[in-house]
Amino acid sequence: MHDFTPLSGFAGGALIGLAAALLMLLTGRIAGVTGIVGGLLQPDTADRRWRIAFIAGLIAAPLVAALFGAPLPRPAMNASLVVVAIAGVLVGFGTRMGNGCTSGHGVCGFARLSGRSIVATFIFMTAAIVTVAIVRHVIGG
Repeated sequence: MHDFTPLSGFAGGALIGLAAALLMLLTGRIAGVTGIVGGLLQPDTADRRWRIAFIAGLIAAPLVAALFGAPLPRPAMNASLVVVAIAGVLVGFGTRMGNGCTSGHGVCGFARLSGRSIVATFIFMTAAIVTVAIVRHVIGG
């Protein structure tokens, strides 16, 4: 395993949990990124400010961290732009079909003991494990 960093993973997870808890406490909203962005796409959204602030924070956080010396990761794109675009469409379709994204179900829904989110997270994780097993051990990636 490369770049095994349990402390930074723990710190990142704690910060995500803290942000999700604070959003719930302060606004009563769930920190599911799909729902937050989806609300921004609706023209009559009254709660636009906090949604913009949340998304801006997601974008700004690594940039601010880089100012303090944290390295910005370089994404490795081993696939063509067409494959990446198709994958993005499939992720969007799955998110819509699952009534939310992994952050909403896995972090917030699981923490609230939502049965729907627990099942969705189990399905997400099972699909990910099967996909990695097929790609690594059957296809040979």
